[in-house]
Amino acid sequence: MPKLLIATHNPGKIREYQTLLADLPLTVTSLRAEGIEHDVEETGVTFAENAILKAKAYGQLSGLWTWADDSGLEVDALEGRPGVYSARYAGPNTTDQDRYQKLLGELSQLPDQPRTARFRCVIALALSNGEIHTIDDTIEGVISMQPSGEHGFGYDPVFFIPELGKTLAELPAEVKNQISHRGKAAARAKEFLYTQFKR
Repeated sequence: MPKLLIATHNPGKIREYQTLLADLPLTVTSLRAEGIEHDVEETGVTFAENAILKAKAYGQLSGLWTWADDSGLEVDALEGRPGVYSARYAGPNTTDQDRYQKLLGELSQLPDQPRTARFRCVIALALSNGEIHTIDDTIEGVISMQPSGEHGFGYDPVFFIPELGKTLAELPAEVKNQISHRGKAAARAKEFLYTQFKR
């Protein structure tokens, strides 16, 4: 069975993708499982640029079909920040809690601004013939006043979905994976991979 490398060192993302991709006719593998410790520097200024950088670099290192994504939170009142810097928003060696508390602190200084936001995910797929394909999707929501929920990771505890009356961190994984930016982009990327198997 062919392998698909998930090009991330983030264990939360790896767990989500192993679940999302479980029904594909291939073996989902990780950088750690393949013995790859190299870190690709994310020098792009857009999610797509960073996803393509990672897919190309790890695809060349591994020789495997490679799935890379870049995703993050875009807050309208902060003119799209933290955006591509979502994981580094509170500085180096900080926790998810540090990052979302910094975000809540910034928004508290803008009490009259709407708290609308979206998670965006761009997936880049590097195939063995050198082709790169990208898929982009989002989920819309509002930044809550305080964190709530025990599931998920990253900014999930402060990302509130009005239609459901819950944050992403309050949703079970199977529900989150159907509606999230990553879940929706992954579903479309899976459809693309199926077409490659049929060629």
